Amino acid sequence: MKKQKEKSEYAKSGVDYTQLEPFKEAMIAAGKRTVTFPNRRGVYINQDVLHAHGGVFEYRGTEEHIWCNTQEGLGNKNWIAEWMYLYDGTGETHYHGIAIDTALMAVNDCIAQGAMPVVFTDEVAVGDSSWYEDKKRSKDLADGFVAICKEVGMALPAGESPSLRYLLKSEAPIKSAPSLSGTVTGIIAPKSRLITGRNLKAGDHIIGVTSTGLHANGISLVIKKALELPDKFLTKLPNGNTLGAEALIPTRSYVALVEALLEANVTINAILPGTGDGVGKIAFDKRPLSYRIHSWVAVPELFRFFREVIKLPLVDCLKTFNWGVGYYFFVPATEVDRVLSIGKAAGYDLLDVGMVEEGERKVVFEPENITLAPPGE
Repeated sequence: MKKQKEKSEYAKSGVDYTQLEPFKEAMIAAGKRTVTFPNRRGVYINQDVLHAHGGVFEYRGTEEHIWCNTQEGLGNKNWIAEWMYLYDGTGETHYHGIAIDTALMAVNDCIAQGAMPVVFTDEVAVGDSSWYEDKKRSKDLADGFVAICKEVGMALPAGESPSLRYLLKSEAPIKSAPSLSGTVTGIIAPKSRLITGRNLKAGDHIIGVTSTGLHANGISLVIKKALELPDKFLTKLPNGNTLGAEALIPTRSYVALVEALLEANVTINAILPGTGDGVGKIAFDKRPLSYRIHSWVAVPELFRFFREVIKLPLVDCLKTFNWGVGYYFFVPATEVDRVLSIGKAAGYDLLDVGMVEEGERKVVFEPENITLAPPGE
């Protein structure tokens, strides 16, 4: 009988390269499948250094251009995936969708400046190296990264997978769950497509684009409330889905929409991802402007459940969740019809939800007859 090799002292301290290395190799292999995806935007990855510690790339187009770099983390959403993998009985790891969420947290921020994503680097940081040993989960994560890279046109030439035993400790009953994050580099070509938000002004219309649901904001609140329920994440919603399945619906990409609007030379005064602070985030600009919301989209099932069944106060709902809108465009009145038409043709559901007005910085949410303070207040 072959004697089992004794673990090194480093492995005993929490960093086991016999567990880490197969995951790293799987991610490198996945990255190699993505290297041509940004070519459509004139960006090319140097394939000679894919085994190294950074991605090398160049722009071979003719447009005068600038770059945008965005760093974002997923937050706690994959804790729900770990819980569902453990308890929902389907055998699904849910990490294909988690990979999409992780990438889009940075992508959807990057495109708000008019930048198209071309390079993505990820970090999968764990508290226990043994997390990397689940080959099915690792494959789902890698395949999810490849899928979203292909959809939005970016490569994954490099990444990081540290084991941080003394920093990352998961809440029970989950033994280990990684902290997921990523950096996206986007190209603005021509550079005149840069959107800074400085042109935002009273009289602009606010166009809301629907979300797929929770996306990745308000997760901590969802976890807290779900764990207070008898069936926790297996609680059935009125639409028949479990609470966990509904929470894990992947984030929507808005790349195709932004790209279509830029290609059509639509005048966009500001773009806002519908993320932290929920509907209150609409008052993102520091200037004395009010945002009057007169119409709204259908509210997703999960949010209605939190409001109607869990009885979460309305202000908490609106200041935590996206409430059905994942992206906002602020445009002159003359551009509203074009935005709605181009968006529909690109496969999105959009609605002219409100107006920017002179006045105190706040969001007047008329559909619920409530006024929301700006972010942080």
